[in-house]
Amino acid sequence: MQTLDCPPVSPQQPYPEPVYPRRPTRTVAVADVLIGSQHPVVVQSMINEDTLDIEAAVAGIRRLHEAGSEIVRVTTPSMAHAKAMEAIRDRLIQTYKPVPLVADVHHNGVKIALEVSKYVDKVRINPGLFVFEKPQPGRTEYTQAEFEAIRDRIRETFTPLVQTLKDQNKAMRIGVNHGSLAERMLFTYGDTPEGMVESALEFAQICAEQDFHNIVLSFKASRPQVMLAAYRLAAQRFDALGLNYPFHLGVTEAGDGEYGRIKSAVGIGTLLAEGIGDTIRVSLTEAPEKEIPVAYSILQALNLRKTMVEYVACPSCGRTLFNLEEVLHKVRAATQHLVGLDIAVMGCIVNGPGEMADADYGYVGKNPGFISLYRGKEEVKKVPEADGVKELIELIKADGRWVDPA
Repeated sequence: MQTLDCPPVSPQQPYPEPVYPRRPTRTVAVADVLIGSQHPVVVQSMINEDTLDIEAAVAGIRRLHEAGSEIVRVTTPSMAHAKAMEAIRDRLIQTYKPVPLVADVHHNGVKIALEVSKYVDKVRINPGLFVFEKPQPGRTEYTQAEFEAIRDRIRETFTPLVQTLKDQNKAMRIGVNHGSLAERMLFTYGDTPEGMVESALEFAQICAEQDFHNIVLSFKASRPQVMLAAYRLAAQRFDALGLNYPFHLGVTEAGDGEYGRIKSAVGIGTLLAEGIGDTIRVSLTEAPEKEIPVAYSILQALNLRKTMVEYVACPSCGRTLFNLEEVLHKVRAATQHLVGLDIAVMGCIVNGPGEMADADYGYVGKNPGFISLYRGKEEVKKVPEADGVKELIELIKADGRWVDPA
C-alpha cells in the first residue's frame, strides 16, 4: 500500500475543531511537547535499534524525528541500556537537536526506571510486569489479603519512581498491554478490558496519592475491538474518579502492509472520532518511520491535523468526462506541497459542485473537452481540458495562496 510522505508538524500548530468534542484532560508535558485535550494530537513512535549501540540508536531517533515523530521511545531492558541513554541524549544534542525521549521499562523495572529517568523526559512502565508475581500452580483464587499484600509491595516499589519523576517535573506512561496482565488481574477479571483498566487504575491511584499527575495512560491490544472497549471503559472509570489523564492510543502488534494499516486506522480512528485520544502510535512490523505517514493520514482524515493537501475526488462513473485517475495524479503532482489547501477533482457536474462545497478549489468536468474551475462554491472560469491543471495553478496564484515547491 502506498504511503504519503508527511512533513514534521509543530506540536503547537492549531487544528480545526473536530465534529465530536474531545474528552477533556489534563495537560502533560514531555519536554516541550504538550499532550492533552487542549493541544493537537501528538504523533510518536519507537526505534528498533539496540539501545547499547549509541550511534545506531541516535540515527534511528533522528530518522523518526525528521519523519515527523514528535516523541521517540527507546527500550531500556537492563541497567546498561538505561545508562546508555545518557550518551544517546548527549549525542543527539551535539549532532542534531534535543528530541523528547521516552524510556520503555518492563520487567522488575524500578532500578532501571530510576536510573533512566535522569536522561529522558518520560518513563513508560507496564503494570503487568513492573512487580513480579510468581504464578502458583493450582491456584483457584486470590484472596483480598493477598491482593492487599501485593498492592502494598507495589506501593513500596513504585513510590520512589513517582517521587523522582515528580521532583524532576517529568512524565510517566502507565501502559497496559492486553497480553501481559498480572496473574491476579486475570484471576479476578479474566482476560478482559475491565482487567486492563483496573491494572492501570491501581498504579494511577498510587500516583494520585503522591500528588503526581503528569501521567499518560494506554490500553493496547492486538485486536481493535478489545482495544476499543478498554479505552471506552477507561474514559468512564478514570473520569468518574477525577483522574482525567490523557490517553495514548495504539493497536499493538498490528502487523504490516495494508492490513496492519487498516487495523490501526479502525482502532485509533474510531476512538479519535469519538473524542478519545491525545497521542498515537501506529505499530507496524516495518521500518518505524513508515508508521508516521499512516498516523498523520488518520489525523488528517478526521480533520485533527493538517499535514498535506486534502484531495476530494469522486470514484468515477459513466458520467465522468475525463480520465479522472490520470487527472487527479496530475493535480496532486502540481499541488501536493500546498499544505493546508483542500482541492476537489470531480468527474461531472451532477454531484461535483455539491460534494466539493467545502473545498478551497474545484476542478470539474462540466462539458466534453472543458474543465470548470471553482473557488469554493463559485465557478470562476471554464478552460480547455488540456489547460486545466495550468489554469488551476494560475487561479491559486491569483489568490495569493501559491508557494513554490521546495
